[in-house]
Amino acid sequence: MRNPCLSLFIIGLLSACGGEAPSPGTNSLADGDGTRPGGASESTRNANAAVADLLPLTDPQDVEDAQRGFLGTIDGGRITASDGQLVWSFEDYAWQEAAEETPATVNPSLWRQARLNNIHGLFEVQEGIYQVRGFDLANMTVIEGESGWIVIDPLTVEETSRAALALVNDTLGKRPVSAVLFTHSHIDHFGGIRGVLSAEEQEQRDVPVIAPVDFLRESVSENVVAGSVMMRRAVYMYGMNLPRDATGHVDTGLGKQPADGTASITRPTVTIDDNTGELEIDGVAFEFMHTPGAEAPAEFMFYLPQHEALCGAEILSRNFHNLYTLRGAKVRDALKWSGYIDQALVRFGDRAGTIFNSHHWPVFGNPAVDDYLKKQRDIYKYTHDQTMRLASRGLTPNEIADTIALPAALKDNFATRDYYGTLKHNAKAVYQFYFGWYDGNPVNLDPLPPESQSRRYVEAMGGVDAVLDKARTAYREGAFQWSARLAHHVVFSDPGNTQGRIMLARAYDQLGYLAESGPWRDVYLSGAHELRNGITPMSGLVGNGGLISAIPIDLFLTAMATNLNPDEAGDKVITVNLRVPDKDAEFTLLLENAVMNFREGLSDNADVTLNISHAMLLKVLGGGAKVTDLVGNEGVSVEGSRIRLGQFFASFDRVEDPAFPLTTP
Repeated sequence: MRNPCLSLFIIGLLSACGGEAPSPGTNSLADGDGTRPGGASESTRNANAAVADLLPLTDPQDVEDAQRGFLGTIDGGRITASDGQLVWSFEDYAWQEAAEETPATVNPSLWRQARLNNIHGLFEVQEGIYQVRGFDLANMTVIEGESGWIVIDPLTVEETSRAALALVNDTLGKRPVSAVLFTHSHIDHFGGIRGVLSAEEQEQRDVPVIAPVDFLRESVSENVVAGSVMMRRAVYMYGMNLPRDATGHVDTGLGKQPADGTASITRPTVTIDDNTGELEIDGVAFEFMHTPGAEAPAEFMFYLPQHEALCGAEILSRNFHNLYTLRGAKVRDALKWSGYIDQALVRFGDRAGTIFNSHHWPVFGNPAVDDYLKKQRDIYKYTHDQTMRLASRGLTPNEIADTIALPAALKDNFATRDYYGTLKHNAKAVYQFYFGWYDGNPVNLDPLPPESQSRRYVEAMGGVDAVLDKARTAYREGAFQWSARLAHHVVFSDPGNTQGRIMLARAYDQLGYLAESGPWRDVYLSGAHELRNGITPMSGLVGNGGLISAIPIDLFLTAMATNLNPDEAGDKVITVNLRVPDKDAEFTLLLENAVMNFREGLSDNADVTLNISHAMLLKVLGGGAKVTDLVGNEGVSVEGSRIRLGQFFASFDRVEDPAFPLTTP
């Protein structure tokens, strides 16, 4: 997996569409044999040029705000782990620094956002508040306390957070970490904790770690039951297998990319909930606002009255965020999200002279703060209300996505544009939140599976050659989505058809080049990459040791039940007592009706009791070892029928590499 990185470029004046990798002057298919990405077609060039004409891309305000307070950055272009593995490379995006024009293969609006996200280093937000930006997907903020640094959101991995804190200490003077705040339960805001605060130091100095209530469980739960599928789809969403160039990954819209290193977690010592008001942390007053169930299941914002500054966590950002994330997650509540921003406007809006968030650059000045909060609030409320209005008139999700349009005040505002989430897929998310996957049309109640459907479509349209001719015609006309749909049917009816795969990849290229959303671009181009190069293997278990050991055992058992193979389970009825002494945990596992249920506590009528250490249990549940092979090892013992224990575990699928196909059957 490619390491995600950032470049050294400090943004300059932005141009419209340039001439990188030019294609012929029409929507020609003459891009070699199609086995590598081609250039932008004429239609793509024209569409991207139109974007450049419509938007004030050279407006300098964001450039000034993103550069404001720059204090310096680290020497060298790489951050590595102790074993030399590359974790973060500023060098990977140096081509964006060198570009004099917007590449024709990149949407000019996304290019603007990508270059703004390239600005990296240590910045003074205002006296006593500093941010390290561009060292990871997220920002790390440090606030000057009476005795040390109060660290907000210590990034994704310890290598990048350690480098960020070293830059702070080298530039501003070395101080100990006096407190750590996790604003919410996504890994890019807590995974680097051990890079700024070791477990020993945390214990010896009794350093407070402050997080929203339910943080620990929420931070790991999302990635356990559905983790392998999410990880597979995240490869597409973040362009992990794409080159860092003008025909590949350029930006996520939210930042460059999550870092690839050593992640960890720690239990909070102080939790924030609805009843938390003002706390003093190392001599600094904090006014907390609890905001769960919107951008993240567990999250808070806070206001610093001494600084007249608001931290928006990830409730606020410089883009339209995701109500539904393409990697897959539970749909988020648009009304709740909008409501939190309105609460912040009421509570802090007239007092805040600055807003700094977990991503992007700050907002400066109360008039700008007021305008920013209102537009951030209204992008979510508008999407919610207009989706429901159109749904009440009988429009289906796809029709709503094709119909809904933003008013000028929101459409022309860079901080609410589709760089991460998009109006189209967020409108569908609102529909899904209320109505689910079924659009009410009986034909969509029980559709044919993709392969069967594609075979019938291809046959009805006159066969593979006829469908491919139609796909090529659609491509030449600039109808890339229709071209892709036609080629998709060829691929799903005949996966070995090389011309079908190449045609589909070519259409995906152009759709990616047109996308304003970083994730949309990466999804399309990752699909094209996979069609040309096959599937890149992945590691089977999500996360790493520092995170896995923190996952509650009941969550692992929930995930374990999803791997039960009903054919292997058959009519078995088996009860297993599970005892994990070093976690003081006891569960009863019940296999019956080809379902595994579990309860806390032990059964008096179990067929077998498994005593196992937590470390060994993680090996078994993660697919790294068979429990029957571990019996007799230190930390593993069995009371009762080993045969029944073997039959129980034989009923589950092994944890497989989750690199299943997405663009082919």
